[in-house]
Amino acid sequence: ELETDVCCLNPKYGHQGEDGLCVYCGSVPPTWSPWSPWSQCNTLCREGVRTRSRKCQGFSQSECTNYKHTLEMEPCNGTCWDPGWDTWLPWSSCSVTCGVGVRRRVKSCPSAVECSLVCSEPLEETGPCTDRSVCPVHGGWSGWSRWSDCSASCISDVIVPIRHSVRSCSRPAPSTDTLPPGNACDGPSRKEKACSELPNCPVDGKWGLWSPLGPCSVTCGAGLQLSNRVCDSPAPKYGGKYCDGPKRQRTRVCFTNVHCPVDGVWSEWSQWGKCTYPRGKRVINCKDIVGQQDRDRRCDHLSFNGSICSGEMSNDRLCYDVHNCDVMGNWDGWEPWSLCNPTCGKSKRTRKRHCEPDFSQKVDTFFGEMLLDCADHKDGDSESQPCLNVPPCS
Repeated sequence: ELETDVCCLNPKYGHQGEDGLCVYCGSVPPTWSPWSPWSQCNTLCREGVRTRSRKCQGFSQSECTNYKHTLEMEPCNGTCWDPGWDTWLPWSSCSVTCGVGVRRRVKSCPSAVECSLVCSEPLEETGPCTDRSVCPVHGGWSGWSRWSDCSASCISDVIVPIRHSVRSCSRPAPSTDTLPPGNACDGPSRKEKACSELPNCPVDGKWGLWSPLGPCSVTCGAGLQLSNRVCDSPAPKYGGKYCDGPKRQRTRVCFTNVHCPVDGVWSEWSQWGKCTYPRGKRVINCKDIVGQQDRDRRCDHLSFNGSICSGEMSNDRLCYDVHNCDVMGNWDGWEPWSLCNPTCGKSKRTRKRHCEPDFSQKVDTFFGEMLLDCADHKDGDSESQPCLNVPPCS
């Protein structure tokens, strides 16, 4: 029970190794341990082998003579070398009642307990047997045929097309001349599936019934009553055609014997009058004096207690009388260049600018045609430039 280092302080002592054998310490010469007992035969029946072993005890195991000779082996026979099977039992009945079948017989395992692992199941043999009766032939299905084409090319609202596959009870066909006759095949001979991948069938539209006549469109004079029908019996879908002909509408003229009121309607505004001084007959032409212009309109067609026109019958605006007056102006910006003209040969493009009056007064308008004069006339009111690399005229 001492530590290894403490034990080995006395070279005459040893210690127990992990394998349970004594390991000597110090300078004691290495010696072989005694041989272990022979092991069990490695088979329960027939010929096998058994082994025994030894170890080199000492400080250096390699110093033992023939130090690799640690294991010995010899042949042996298992305890169940002669299983001692019991006698065969009688043959069983034939596996069929007609034609060729098989029969079997068995014999039991030996009774020794140690041999039960060798013989876990009884020994069995089989042999052929015949029965002179003619066996019935039971029917067998053939393979399924390929799926047929769909029963239609599109899916309607009522019917979904199907495809089918069939098989026959012919591999083999059931016998009819045996007793008993052969059994027919079990199961269906036809199977079906829906052609759900097909498009929907187009549905052409048809007109529905006419609606009852509606109310009169007016409460006086002559009006109309309308009746409609809709393309909804059925409505077109899935690419079907709309109902033949335009969307029809029936009308009937029914009279109220009441004359309808006629509301007044404004006429167009008259032309603006001359620009004059508001009071008196003062002349303001070409002068920096504000004048006034008037215009009016009429309420026409008012009758049968209709409504009078709403709004003003006349209005006015401030103005300056500039008719035939010399007015200084300024050039406005140039317009964008025109396109090249003509499109072949010698071609050019042009642009214009306008002389606009230089007014600073904030009034509604200026009355009359002015004689405009822009101070800088050297560039004129238009200019042009040639278009380059124009293709020649053919």
